[in-house]
Parts: sequence; C-alpha cells; structure tokens
Amino acid sequence: MRDSGCERRDTRPGMSYWDLDILKLARQIAIAVHQATLQELPKFEMFEEGSQIRRSAKSISANIVEGFGPRRYKQEFIRFLVFAHASCDETIEPLETLFETGSLRNEGVYRDLNAQLDLIGRKLNVFIDSVERSHRTSHEISHPAPRIAHLAS
Repeated sequence: MRDSGCERRDTRPGMSYWDLDILKLARQIAIAVHQATLQELPKFEMFEEGSQIRRSAKSISANIVEGFGPRRYKQEFIRFLVFAHASCDETIEPLETLFETGSLRNEGVYRDLNAQLDLIGRKLNVFIDSVERSHRTSHEISHPAPRIAHLAS
C-alpha cells in the first residue's frame, strides 16, 4: 500500500474500523483487483467488466466501514456485513467469466484474486456469525434489567 503521508486517526473513543483485520484484507483485495484489471485486461474490457469488478471489489471495504459507524445496532451492522459479502460474490462471478472467456489470460493473477476473494468471503461469514453471537444492542446495554430478570427466573 502506498504511503500518503497522512496518519489515520480515530476521533472516537474505543475501536476504529481501521483496527479491523477484515477491513485491511478487503482494502488489499480492492487494490489488487484495481491493479489487475488495469494491467491484465484488454482495453475493451477495462471499461466494461473491469470497471464493474473494480467497483464491486471496492464496495466490500466500503460496506464494512459504513456498517461500522452505527455498529451499536447489531442488525444494522450485520446488514452492511451481508452487503460486503454480496459485493465479494459480485466480484467473483465476472472475474470467473473474464478468465473463462479468455479476456483475463494470466492464470496466476486469476487464481490469486479468486483465492483472496474466497478467503474474505469465508472470513466475512465467520465475522457475521461472531457479531450475531456477541454484539449487544444499545437497548441491551442501557436496559439490562429485563435480561437479568429473565436469567434469574
């Protein structure tokens, strides 16, 4: 990743989305897809399928970031993580088509990108499951009495 000379700072107390390993991986994939589609595809595909793949790859990290903001609402966070997973699938399908049609001829690049996208898809599934199991909503945090009463009965 290129150093822009700017430090990313979290202005909120607690964890920043920049601390998420899954976001770091999503950004690495977006950069790899961006570079590969500009370097490995014929010109006519750069502006058709290449453009679509670049947008969907970048959408993976964008959805993770967008969902992180209101993350105290579990269902909203999960919804954006599901969108990120859908963007991952949306990137894989045209990548496979480009390879199968011969527009993407570099098998090593294809296999590497496909493996990275498969990895983040699996990691997103695990992350979604983890959030579903452990992330408490703001209602549960601010009003623990009903939960405690239920546990005591």
